[in-house]
Amino acid sequence: MEFDWTLYKAETLSAEEIAESFEDPFSLRLMPDSNRFASQNRFFSLGASAEGKGIFAVYTSTGKVVRVVMARLMTEEEAYFYERKSQEYT
Repeated sequence: MEFDWTLYKAETLSAEEIAESFEDPFSLRLMPDSNRFASQNRFFSLGASAEGKGIFAVYTSTGKVVRVVMARLMTEEEAYFYERKSQEYT
């Protein structure tokens, strides 16, 4: 997977950690239910870094290149949802 980091402003998470969360075998890709995000072709990702940090990311994709717009640590509710969904696959 190829990444474009031009839109991402590094805050608390490194590009490497975010990329790892996309490679997480249990990561979830979600389509927005809001017209605001859908009209901008933005999607959501929930995944874990190699160190186990839960990461929520907003991104766009051309199918070949992922452009991360924003990323942060998961909230408690997002972490619960991620854990519950990942257990369905095991």
